[in-house]
Amino acid sequence: MWNWLCVVILGIVEGLTEFLPVSSTGHLVLVESWLNFQNTLGDGGKQFADAFKMIIQLGAILAILVVYPRRFIGLADLRWRSGFAGIRGLSLLFVTSVPAALLGVAFNDIIDEWLLSPLPVAAALAVGAIWMLVIERSFVRRVSAAVSEVSSASTSELDGLDQLTWKQAVGIGCFQCLALWPGMSRSTSTILGAMMLGVDRKTATAYSFFAAVPIMIGAAFWTVIRKYDAILAGGHFGLLAVGFVVSFFSAWLAVRWFVSFLTRHTLRPFGWYRLVLAAICLAFYLMK
Repeated sequence: MWNWLCVVILGIVEGLTEFLPVSSTGHLVLVESWLNFQNTLGDGGKQFADAFKMIIQLGAILAILVVYPRRFIGLADLRWRSGFAGIRGLSLLFVTSVPAALLGVAFNDIIDEWLLSPLPVAAALAVGAIWMLVIERSFVRRVSAAVSEVSSASTSELDGLDQLTWKQAVGIGCFQCLALWPGMSRSTSTILGAMMLGVDRKTATAYSFFAAVPIMIGAAFWTVIRKYDAILAGGHFGLLAVGFVVSFFSAWLAVRWFVSFLTRHTLRPFGWYRLVLAAICLAFYLMK
């Protein structure tokens, strides 16, 4: 019974935090340690838990497809079209995904061994928080006009995506590499990186949603390939299914709320929240 409660909690945490600039990995590391999830699974618990955390991200990804179906239909139109659609749109996502994908494959084992613990996660949360507060302070005048234009999941909300350039897409991809440091947050890296490259907050946030799809699908399938035996040996397919579904609905709610939130606010509250969470992670590490 405890395992089922754990996967529901972890699914909620993953879904609510995946697309917010607060680091889903940081939250999952902290909550999983608190729940002692790995040890309750028996032999191979760590391998299965690592695979579980990655696979339930696919549920969160599915939520993006549901929130923005028209955009994904446009991306599926395999013709060369202007703006963020068709082959051009897919190509922009591709060049954004390549840097982090290559570095992730090259340094995956190092990241798993050295960075997936409360202390480095706390450091990443703090660094990302300071970066966010500095960027918002420096860029607030330039991007504040764009905030009022955001409307919940409307077509006009995403119009700025059609103005993205190849240079910006590549640059955002380079910034996304920072998300390989657990706790930094993929959404934080892409949103702030895009803002530094001259993209308004609204468009930067929307693009971070779409940029998550290829990189997270690739990471999930890479995890399945690497830890296929651990997943089969555990036999916890029901746990995976529940975590996947819970993650989907949580992410759907989080994305809708986040878009609405940005109509009235900046990212600063998330920066202060990250600092508080970093302190909690550090305290948890010291107590352990």
